[in-house]
Amino acid sequence: MRAIQYDTHGGPEVLREVTIPDPRCGPSDVLIEVRATAVNRLDALQRHGPGLLPGFTLPHVPGSDVAGVVAEVGSRVTTRSVGERVLVDPSLHCGVCLACERGDTTYCSGLQVVGGTRPGGYAELVAVPETHVHPVPAHIEFEEAAAVPTVYGLAWHALTVRGGLREGETLLVHGAGSGITIAAVQIAKRLGARVIVSSASDEKLARMTKLGVDATVNHATGDLAAQVRDATGGTGADIVLDHVGPALFQESLSALRLRGRLVFCGNTTGVVASFDVTDAYHRGLTLIGAEMYGYESFGQMLEWYRQADCEAVIDSVFPLAEAADAHRRLEGGEVFGKILLTI
Repeated sequence: MRAIQYDTHGGPEVLREVTIPDPRCGPSDVLIEVRATAVNRLDALQRHGPGLLPGFTLPHVPGSDVAGVVAEVGSRVTTRSVGERVLVDPSLHCGVCLACERGDTTYCSGLQVVGGTRPGGYAELVAVPETHVHPVPAHIEFEEAAAVPTVYGLAWHALTVRGGLREGETLLVHGAGSGITIAAVQIAKRLGARVIVSSASDEKLARMTKLGVDATVNHATGDLAAQVRDATGGTGADIVLDHVGPALFQESLSALRLRGRLVFCGNTTGVVASFDVTDAYHRGLTLIGAEMYGYESFGQMLEWYRQADCEAVIDSVFPLAEAADAHRRLEGGEVFGKILLTI
């Protein structure tokens, strides 16, 4: 089969189109003809190196978010059939370790990630356990389906499972145009929350307004916390979703109301954050790390997405052979929504 692979770390130029053996469809597996796969930040970070996920090896075929058509099913598969339109939950738990037995699949000791620690969707075919293959309704295009798993899974878990977002609360989320920000906005609005988005780009903020956000703030041209207080009648946000890391960590805390909650789940601007400890405990703030979603959480998100009349925002679509250009687009800073590769 054709695939995009890299055997050394570096820039987008290390992504090469190659011919590799077709994946084997095991007894409990589903073999999928890939129609679309999303380009995620993880793809670029691991391409740059070093590999971030335990178990990552070279050579590597990226692509965690996969949508396509079932080409073959294993002898033990009972829930999927050849020709069915499907998408993949890329976080594959083993089901037998102590964490899995407790239902805590996020911390599975044998966890594998499609496109992260095992071959992914930058290819014509991918094999995945039946348990992690979900049907795609006929009205959803493959490109939209491939744009959903990671960003909506993370946003759903961060806001509903970890953050406990409630109707009537005010959410502040950074990074206008980011896939996870757009997902968070759609989730929060449909849960009845008020949403403020921050960015350094007025153009992207204007586009977020069209998606239904209640207020926008440009953190590059003014004090973020002061702007958030102005937008909330002086109280601050109930909850902040910070997926960018240290760059806005203290500003996020300062933008919270008394006893507000900071949910953080990203490190694109670094891995070490500093903040005013005294201010944080005096104001009763809660800092919540949002780990990767688990198996049950993903299923809840997917069921919600099907019923919530959402539509993932697509930035651009590239053919598989132009994966390097798709990575250049991702790293160029102008992306609004998800970048897709089609096969």
